[in-house]
Formats: sequence, C-alpha cells, structure tokens
Amino acid sequence: MEGHASDPHVLEAAGLAEADMIIAVTISDEVNMVACQIAHSLFNVPTKIARIRNQSYLAPQWSDLFTRDNIPIDVVISPEVEVAEAIYRRLEVPGAFDTLPFSDDSVRVLGIRLDDRCPVVDTPLRQLTELFPDLRVRVMGIMRGGKLFVPLADDHMEIGDGVYIAVEKRYVARAMGVFGHEEEAARRIVVIGGGSVGMFLAQKLESRTPRLNVKLIERDEERAAYVADKMSRTVVIHGDALDPEILREANVGEAETVVAVTNEDEVNILATLLAKRHGCSRAMTLINNTSFRSLIGTLGIDVHIDPREMTVSTILRHIRRGRIRDLHSIADGAAEIIEAEVLEASSVNGRSLAKIKLPRGVLVGAVVRDKKVIMPRGDTVFQAGDRVIVLALTDAVKAVEQLFSVHLEFF
Repeated sequence: MEGHASDPHVLEAAGLAEADMIIAVTISDEVNMVACQIAHSLFNVPTKIARIRNQSYLAPQWSDLFTRDNIPIDVVISPEVEVAEAIYRRLEVPGAFDTLPFSDDSVRVLGIRLDDRCPVVDTPLRQLTELFPDLRVRVMGIMRGGKLFVPLADDHMEIGDGVYIAVEKRYVARAMGVFGHEEEAARRIVVIGGGSVGMFLAQKLESRTPRLNVKLIERDEERAAYVADKMSRTVVIHGDALDPEILREANVGEAETVVAVTNEDEVNILATLLAKRHGCSRAMTLINNTSFRSLIGTLGIDVHIDPREMTVSTILRHIRRGRIRDLHSIADGAAEIIEAEVLEASSVNGRSLAKIKLPRGVLVGAVVRDKKVIMPRGDTVFQAGDRVIVLALTDAVKAVEQLFSVHLEFF
C-alpha cells in the first residue's frame, strides 16, 4: 500500500496492530527507526528489524541506542558492512564467484564457474567420490542456461556451468584445483570507490591481511581525504577511475584484482573493464540494477556482488522460525542454502538420509556433528544436535523447515 512508512495512521491501515514483525528497509535510516519505535510504542509488535546505513548510529560508544528502553530495534541490518565482508570472502578464494560460510566457518559453500580447465566436466557426479576418495566435496546445485537445478547422481557438469559445492574449509584449495581453479590469492588490489563499502573493505584488508598492497580510488576530493585519514597503509588516490591516467597512477595493470564499489553501476562496470584492458587479471563489480546482470559474463567481469541479496538473506534468517542457524539466498532468490539444527523431536532424528523422503529440489551438502564435518551418504544417520547444510529451491523451502521441525509462520 502507498503511504509514509512512519505515519501511525498508515501503519495502522497496513495492519501493524496484528503483525508479529515489522521490517523497515526504506532508504532513510530515520524513517526506519521511527517506524520501529511506533511499532513498539503504539502497536506492541514483538520483532522489529531495521536497515541502518549511517555508521555513526552503530558506533561502539552508542551501543545502548537500539535497546528496548531507547530505540527498540531487535535486529539492525547494515548492508555496507555485509557487502564488504562478502567481498573479502570472495578475495580469500580466488576463482569462486560466491563464498558462503556455515557452521562457524567449518564448511564453505562455493560458487564456481567451470571452464575448459576443469578436469571433471562430463563426469557423472557419482564418480567424483571414486576419482577423489579423500576429497570432502558435495555438488549441491548447478546453474545452467540461467536456471538453477539440484543434480542427481547420474548428472554431469558442463563447461560454462555455475556450480555450488559444499566443502570442508581445510579442503577448499584442493577442491578449487579439482574444479579447474588454481588462482593464487591477490597480493595487489585496487578498490574503486571510497564510500562506506570501499572504506570498510580496505580496513578489513589492512587488519586481516597485513602484507597486501591496496590502492583506493575516490572521485570526491573531500571524501578521499576523509578515507585517507582512516587508513594506515592503503594508498588513497583522488581522481576518476574512468580516467586512464588515474588507472595508471594506481598501477592497475600490475594488480591481480580490481574491486569496483561506487554507487553507480555504470561506473563500476566501465571501470573494471578499463582495468582489465590495462592488464588486471580479475574484476569484481557491485551491481544494484538487475537488468545489468545478464551482461556480466559476456563483458568479462568475473564476479558481481548483489547487495540486495545479502540484505534479503539477513532478513530471512530472522523470519525463519525454529533452529535455523544460518541462511543465504542465492541465484537471484532461486534457492536458499540453510543451516538447520536437528531437534530431538524432529522427524529426521535417528533416521538415515536414504530413508528420508527429501522433497524434490532439496540436497543435503554437509552435516556437522561435534565440530566434525561429515559428507553425507545414504547411510548417514541424523542425530539430535547435528547441523545440516541444505540447498533448497524456493518452492521446497517450507518442506525443508517442516522436516527439521522448523515451522515457518511468516511465509
């Protein structure tokens, strides 16, 4: 319905008095905060989620701001921080277009694009275990022709496929090699855009990977000075990333990876294409406009990041009821990868995977039990307390939650 999101009359007309949850994700932090305050004070809504982009509100010294006695927000979503974290994870695993951590990062789900270097194309999936008996990997989903499907044991992978695999973290490098990707982690990185995402990313790179050479290009002079003041080792260059002279000054031709995270999709796309023309080997681009996504592969951009997908994933983690430990939406919402905990009263507790009738479009990628990762087989028996990483196509999500006694009340 149309109306101002913080107007009590509009909220009442929208049915807030009977709502169990409010999700405030307008472009205005202040509107989101007021909407949550009204939902609490006037309508007693139990759960309040808000997107807050201004990092001043989230500073440690104001940690008591979003509490029941002040501004009652139960879950704060900060898209810029989450996008920077997602980009950092992709930089950790060069060659993957997506990297999702599960079960305290003991398991990772990787998205990998297959090319002619992949030695296992045209190989039935059931033979992967025979060929690589010590490789702890499970193929969970295949994207082909723009459509994601859950493969069967006799299915095979083809050149050009985007493949989602579950792998125990310590075997990530070997798994990438098996799927034809042995790229080394970047040591020289150019970040284009000094907004919140670019600054957070540079700070993460400085703090977590001290020997990296990072350069950041920012068009606005005042913002460039502000970002430079926040950095300890990152070189901040004031200039336009579409200017060849600025790209040469950043020595982009010697960089292994360029990451474009400005607020303009067109600038991000053109800047990364120019960087690759100068000799940069890998390009990562922030894309907000969905109409551009079909162009990404043909243009030669290796990885695109969708900030909305991350925001949706964060919200869904809190909408899903029961023992949902983690959740990520993938492939433009075509599927969800869910980490669910097996309960004592769950229908899967004490039963083997072979005896459970998994809905169509569902595949179990890994089981974590007492911090040990188990790659599931037909005779794997679920136990209470197990954490199960499952890929479910959108139509099958509700059935998965019912299997694990995770009842979905807001669907």
